[in-house]
Amino acid sequence: MTNNDNSTHLPFGEAGRGSVRVGILGAAGYTGGELIRLLLNHPKAKIVFANSESNAGNPVTEVHEGLYGDTDLRFTSDMPFDEVDVVFFCFGHGKSEAFLKEHTIPANVKIIDLAQDFRIKGNHDYVYGLPEIHKEQTAHAMHVANPGCFATCIQLGLLPAAKMGIINDDIAVNGITGSTGAGQKPGATTHFSWRNNNMSTYKLFTHQHLHEICQSLNEVRPDGSPIIGSPIDDGGNVSIDFIPYRGDFARGIYVTSVIKTDVEIEDIINAYKEFYKDAAFTHYVDKPIDLKQVVNTNKCLVHCDKFGNKLVVTSVIDNLLKGAVGQAVQNMNIMFSLPEDTGLRLKASAF
Repeated sequence: MTNNDNSTHLPFGEAGRGSVRVGILGAAGYTGGELIRLLLNHPKAKIVFANSESNAGNPVTEVHEGLYGDTDLRFTSDMPFDEVDVVFFCFGHGKSEAFLKEHTIPANVKIIDLAQDFRIKGNHDYVYGLPEIHKEQTAHAMHVANPGCFATCIQLGLLPAAKMGIINDDIAVNGITGSTGAGQKPGATTHFSWRNNNMSTYKLFTHQHLHEICQSLNEVRPDGSPIIGSPIDDGGNVSIDFIPYRGDFARGIYVTSVIKTDVEIEDIINAYKEFYKDAAFTHYVDKPIDLKQVVNTNKCLVHCDKFGNKLVVTSVIDNLLKGAVGQAVQNMNIMFSLPEDTGLRLKASAF
């Protein structure tokens, strides 16, 4: 197999030389394709295998046609875990846990799971891989659960407010996502004729990402401030009332969150800037933001406005990058002591 590796391979970490050897499971979906695209251009990564049972033997470019001319990599049914340093799970939700019950991955091989199977704390050793609050834990982790796309965008909009202790009432959250968030398998709500020039809601107040959002917000809130829950949680003194929308575009997530507070906007903005001052990809922006500023990047942009006692927080990401594999590569960089932005300096498709 050949890819972007243009140097003699050495096991990663040997005097800082060589590449991180990567295996990808579920490589034929949207997240698998985006991950391959990123890793082919990553200066310290080597794709050892891209697993897809249904496409085994076929060129990657037969599925991910945007990679023509970039690679002659082929999908494989093999899973040579003893030849890699890290494995990315690009499975659908629920499949990671089932896979690990049937397969053994060597203890020295790190795992980055893009499904939701291990995002909630429990009887496992997975670190919740949101670098803005868990960078240190991720750096020492063998297993990382990558956050969900809506979860990433909503959390990054609300975490500074939670840390300030200003979430004392129910929060109204509205978010619109592109069609790639539904995955590559066609469905009634991803069909072009239905989705184009159309909008709809889904999973009102019950979206699965609410659990991980509340988990993170409660982690940073001050002692004595209200516990943050959701309509699908019994616990919680205040609720995140989330209404997701399907948008008529392919990529991106645009979220607005409304918080009732009497704290002055200047103090809120200063707190947001302080919270993200060391973040590699999350930035507070003084002007109103839009989706095209982040599409095709690993950035999250955040902006705040205040109208009376209503704070409106806007946050935007690319759902496949900062909301999925971009953040996963960011976590890989952290886990292997690489600069966080290695292989992730991407240009927004703003025009």
